[in-house]
Amino acid sequence: MAKLTVDGIEVEVPNGASVLQACEAVGVEIPRFCYHERLSVAGNCRMCLVEVEKAPKPIASCAYPVADGMVVRTDTAMVRQARRGVMEFLLINHPLDCPICDQGGECDLQDQAYSYGMDHSRYAENKRAVKDKFLGPLVKTFMTRCIHCTRCIRFSTEVAGISELGATSRGESMEVGTYIEKALTTELSGNMIDICPVGALLNKPYSFVARPWELRKTDSVDVHDALGSNIRVDARGSEVLRILPRVNDDVNEEWLGDKSRFSHDGLKRRRLDKPWVRHDGRLHAATWPEAFTAIAAKLRGLAPDRIGAIAGDLCDAESMMALKDLMAGLGSHNVDCRQDGALLDAGRRDFYTFNTSVAGIDEADAILLIGTNPRREAPVLNARILRRRGLGGCPVATIGQRANLTYDTEHLGDGPDAIAGAAEWFGAAKRPMVIVGQSALRSPGVLAAAWSLAAASMTADWHGFNVLHSAAARVGAMDLGFLPGPGGKPLPEMMHGGVDLLWLLAADEFDTAAIGPDTFVVYQ
Repeated sequence: MAKLTVDGIEVEVPNGASVLQACEAVGVEIPRFCYHERLSVAGNCRMCLVEVEKAPKPIASCAYPVADGMVVRTDTAMVRQARRGVMEFLLINHPLDCPICDQGGECDLQDQAYSYGMDHSRYAENKRAVKDKFLGPLVKTFMTRCIHCTRCIRFSTEVAGISELGATSRGESMEVGTYIEKALTTELSGNMIDICPVGALLNKPYSFVARPWELRKTDSVDVHDALGSNIRVDARGSEVLRILPRVNDDVNEEWLGDKSRFSHDGLKRRRLDKPWVRHDGRLHAATWPEAFTAIAAKLRGLAPDRIGAIAGDLCDAESMMALKDLMAGLGSHNVDCRQDGALLDAGRRDFYTFNTSVAGIDEADAILLIGTNPRREAPVLNARILRRRGLGGCPVATIGQRANLTYDTEHLGDGPDAIAGAAEWFGAAKRPMVIVGQSALRSPGVLAAAWSLAAASMTADWHGFNVLHSAAARVGAMDLGFLPGPGGKPLPEMMHGGVDLLWLLAADEFDTAAIGPDTFVVYQ
């Protein structure tokens, strides 16, 4: 530990910490553009300059390590003048776009220009202009506003794992972009919008839609994968306009997948707003009493074992419990939540949960992925595995279909037989993780084999068996026991004529064309 003084306050921080981190530890705010706590240190914006006693000039606090006995001052005349100078240089080529820039109201450059800048400019030459880059349908660019902080470049390489962005030329001629113009291929591209400190990278679907102070902000949890990323829903009136991540170090840190961020447009298109009843092969609008009468008429006279229900991947627990109670009241045990055919075991809760926790990945010393592609199924989780592997001491292996996960892996085999041989690959690992995906759980015996493999290394403080679900509601449904009861029929049997009435609770992720032609379907 190093002991130093910041603005007269003594503080003790770990060796290797930066001066900026020491300043934050005592509550002193240091302006910055290039520094981000989850990215490597670039030290190129120089906005974080502070004065260190006996140093000949101000130092970049983000890149300068602390030392025992160091005396730091953050609000002297030298520091204020240095920050004004840096801000003046940054604004030389920055356009006066604030009134029309979507970043207005939540722009780091705007805020820090007010706090640390000058009230006039001495620059009288022409400003530079940069051609905007095409980065795909999600990220909009205004590269003339770019201040070359390189946050997006470092995010692309270090967090997303794909070196798609880079810098060409030097000095005033430097440009950030893809070397060959193309759309970004990472599933995390929207996070570059969040970390950009200016209006150079913007949310294209949200472009010119609203100002941040017009929006009603609601904390929520993402349901597009089973990770449970913390999100903030921004709405105006009854319309959702954008989704942003919230910080939760134990789950998604501050990242969010593109599917979760940009799919909110589906909330306002092709939504059911009234009941519909099918007559003569066509759907007709109906009143609620007419819809309930049609259901009651079909239920009347049906045997309990000819009635079934399937819960969808996005259902809330309250609705699933209500439907389960309805089925129980009708005497039916034909309920199921496993639309993908996964052979999950509800005998013990840790048979179907992610027991290590997402944050536990940071403690793993070997990771085995069985029948899963986390880059597609849970991109934020994949980014965490990438970071753990990059720190060293944690090899990653896969069993199943080969895939580009953005990091090096060892492929142990394609089928369930390879699981038995994975124990040798784990070797002397003390905290191995086994992550089983839904595609693997369609094969009998995979769950038991993966459990046996992980159980060999389980201790009182380490549980390495994990199931990575593809559905947000799956664990809740399993907890509620939304599974076939005694004598109950599983989903495949209900689909192929096993029931005469099938109640689908937002269940449309499977091939509904396979439902028997004589089956009466209630879709809610």
